[in-house]
Amino acid sequence: MKHALLVFILLSLQFATQAQDSVFTNSVNNMFLTERNLSLRGYAQIDYNQPISRDLRQNGKLEVHRMVLFLGYRFSDKLQFISEIEIEHGDQIFIEQAFAQYKISNGLNLRGGMVVIPMGIINEYHEPTTFHGVERPNVDSKIIPTTWRELAIGLTGQLRAFPARYQVYLTNGFLSHDGEKGIIGGSGGLRKGRQKGLRSTLSSPNLSAKLDYFGIPKLKLGFSTYIGKTQSKLFDGLSSDDDIGY
Repeated sequence: MKHALLVFILLSLQFATQAQDSVFTNSVNNMFLTERNLSLRGYAQIDYNQPISRDLRQNGKLEVHRMVLFLGYRFSDKLQFISEIEIEHGDQIFIEQAFAQYKISNGLNLRGGMVVIPMGIINEYHEPTTFHGVERPNVDSKIIPTTWRELAIGLTGQLRAFPARYQVYLTNGFLSHDGEKGIIGGSGGLRKGRQKGLRSTLSSPNLSAKLDYFGIPKLKLGFSTYIGKTQSKLFDGLSSDDDIGY
């Protein structure tokens, strides 16, 4: 039996309140407000998947996969708050992003809160128009577990002497063990290890960084790195000189 992904419907509902000429997209780099204080936008995605068989009648599946609300507020020329709230499958509510950003100087911003880890194209730009087909590719679902977000603090900005943007964060890592069983592995890949700011465990800080080059028209090159260890609740209460257990 072959499955054909026949129809994809994207409803993009975008509206702004007192936010003319503002730039507000799902890209972590571009989520900033200008001119006015309040920005409110959103979109919804409806999926239709239809199995096809020569011998059997197959019912299709139709659902509102997700509805996303973007809410941002500019307190001053230096301080802003950005948030993204998502409802999935009609009954699951998630906070995908919720961070404050303070402008230290031109090209240097301090950011802290729930941020999207800057790994891969689809993880940062995860609207459905970014990928082909109805569902996200397996690479961007299991290996880079889009949407991958964690609590973090770091620096972002644009280089002055070079056409590039950067992001550097300290964050918690994937949860590999919850104290009773292992979390990561099997068909789920790294996906179940996301902590998503839900009573996150931090046994060692991790580093996430990305550099995007945009000096050539219609071309964007990016380099991402993620360095650190997985987190484990088994480390809690372990003697500090127990190198074997750690």
